[in-house]
Amino acid sequence: MKLVCTQNDLNANLSLVSRAVPSKPTHPVLANVLLTADEEQQRVSLTAFDLSLGIRTSFAATVQAGGTFTLPAKLLNDIVSRLPEAEITIDDEAGEYLVTITVSGGRYQIRGMGTEEFPELPTVEDGQTIYIPSEALIAGLHGSLFATSSDETKQVLTGVHFTSQEDGIEFAATDGHRLAVVQTEVAPGGEEETAPEPMTELNVTVPARALREVERMLGTRQSTPSVVLHCDRSLVVFEIGDQRLTTRLLEGQYPAYSQLIPRQFTRSAIIERKQLLSALERVSVLTDQKNNIVKAKLDSDKQTLALAVEAQDIGSGRESVPIQLSGDDIEIGFNVKYLMDSLKNLTTPEVEMELGNALSPVVLKPLGGAKATHIIMPVQIRS
Repeated sequence: MKLVCTQNDLNANLSLVSRAVPSKPTHPVLANVLLTADEEQQRVSLTAFDLSLGIRTSFAATVQAGGTFTLPAKLLNDIVSRLPEAEITIDDEAGEYLVTITVSGGRYQIRGMGTEEFPELPTVEDGQTIYIPSEALIAGLHGSLFATSSDETKQVLTGVHFTSQEDGIEFAATDGHRLAVVQTEVAPGGEEETAPEPMTELNVTVPARALREVERMLGTRQSTPSVVLHCDRSLVVFEIGDQRLTTRLLEGQYPAYSQLIPRQFTRSAIIERKQLLSALERVSVLTDQKNNIVKAKLDSDKQTLALAVEAQDIGSGRESVPIQLSGDDIEIGFNVKYLMDSLKNLTTPEVEMELGNALSPVVLKPLGGAKATHIIMPVQIRS
């Protein structure tokens, strides 16, 4: 094998796939990246797979002789990321999987392994194919990923639940204390005349770890009209241009979250999102893990939302922001992190806060923009 590529292309694609390399591989070859040079296509592909999450990407290169082998991901990444932005030549003329990397003024040799034991990325054989506009997928992930759980004992809650609707996909995430639901529109079929039929039943839970990589991949691309999603009962594959991410689905019954969304409220407030978020960020410096509660008093006469934090033996903080309140006064307690997370992930200038009593779930919605509903369970205030 012999190929020539730019440092920028190799570094960017290597950084992407390296995120699927396990930190503690169960087999030595899993610590490697699979590199394949295709002389006919004049492309190089890189693949990493930890047996749950797999990422494959490809880029154009001058391939003088095709071939395939695996190289230690961390060592290769450490070397390539430090090379100057110039053309790089990679060849294995030395044999015995000894690969030479040559760049102006430098020459490195890395010993790799054969490809025989590198596992194949699983594929969806009998499933469905869905075309999702990249903007819709980005909105769905941005508005839901933050609410997933990090508790591995409740594994099904560590992912985002995808449900098909009549004209789109609903994204939902909960950690038991808060819930985020985003509805996005998805045009049936794809861009080609030969596009598959509209999706039937989509009811899967995708690991948050994989979706964060999808979000990152979308964020690095200048233009991606749509993402192709292949899905069956145990596997989902995201195709984003020349990049491909494969992940196992989470098993287990996802909670019936729609039953948790309140339908009636006695109070409603319209609030400028950034103003409230800034105020919360200031008072939150006085909170800690033991006392992360912020008291919020909504005043109908003054049309204000007053925030208060009391930190024993440290001090206190108070802020007030204007609101448009309909309904009676109320004092309610929040986990300040949960409230801030919702405000960060609702991107409209104004949000609507809907409330019942001091212990009933609070709903946050954007005014305009995506159809999103965030629910936060209040904290009981002890006098």
